[in-house]
Amino acid sequence: MSKQMLPKSISQLLSFVRIVDAGSFSEAARRTNTTTSAMSKAVSRLEAAHGLKLLNRSTHSLSLTPEGDRMFEVGKRLQLEVEEAEAAFADVGHRGIAGQVRISAAGALFRRCLMPSLSDFLEGHPDIVLEVEEADDFSNIAQRGIDLAIGTGSVAGLPGHFVRKVGTFPWVACASPRYIEKHGAPATPQDLARHALVGFRSPASRQLESWHFQDPETGGIVRHAPRPRHIFDDPDTTWGMITEGLGVGFGPAFMGSAEWRDGTVVEVLSEWRAEEAPIYVVRLDKRHTPQRVTIVQEFVINRIRMWIDGFRE
Repeated sequence: MSKQMLPKSISQLLSFVRIVDAGSFSEAARRTNTTTSAMSKAVSRLEAAHGLKLLNRSTHSLSLTPEGDRMFEVGKRLQLEVEEAEAAFADVGHRGIAGQVRISAAGALFRRCLMPSLSDFLEGHPDIVLEVEEADDFSNIAQRGIDLAIGTGSVAGLPGHFVRKVGTFPWVACASPRYIEKHGAPATPQDLARHALVGFRSPASRQLESWHFQDPETGGIVRHAPRPRHIFDDPDTTWGMITEGLGVGFGPAFMGSAEWRDGTVVEVLSEWRAEEAPIYVVRLDKRHTPQRVTIVQEFVINRIRMWIDGFRE
């Protein structure tokens, strides 16, 4: 193989890996800001140059041949090495401060805990550009191009990732003082059957979320399947309806630290509050993490911890 062909083969192999990760030529082209035709030609030329068939193509799907499966493994290792080299160059040449940082964060957590201070942070770091994806999902962050994932989901099964537990927060049953004055407060989870409830339906699963409590006497977990009078699939709308006195609701305490402090919302069944849930920050565990990612990570951690301290005051 000539020296001139080696860079082309490497570039084409990386294009092949991006196509497999994306699941289609068009999605790979979108992620790399190129054309579907360019991605298709890269793979065709790679196959022709080496006498291989890497992909089985059909109108609606792609699948790997045995040769493609082998070269995908090689290509993924190469991709990681290239990414680390690029990060190292950025860190050495520009200290890694300037550039884009892609964040994945649970929407309500981002809006309530991070957004209020985000403009001040970005004004102080004008060379950092943020792109935010609203998702409480730690899976496939490399394929999704995510630098930092912030959320409350499971972190099990994440080899090769840096996982940092930032703190914990309670899930609480709550209502407005106006509602409680008019209807009283439940004394046990069983009493919720006599109250108007505000329910939340997950947009992802389309399931109505259950409520969970801990028996103050036995310590056992009590799960309550609510039968809400009103159901919403947006966390902010659900929270707004609780604050307006529509009924008793259940949700993460980070929805309204200000409302807790000023008494707009009060907790009910506080003695039945279950064990607190963790908040995590996750990123790929690379040898060379750009400084801009570290800067954003520390901002996120500090802001969430400030919120947690504020809620507990």
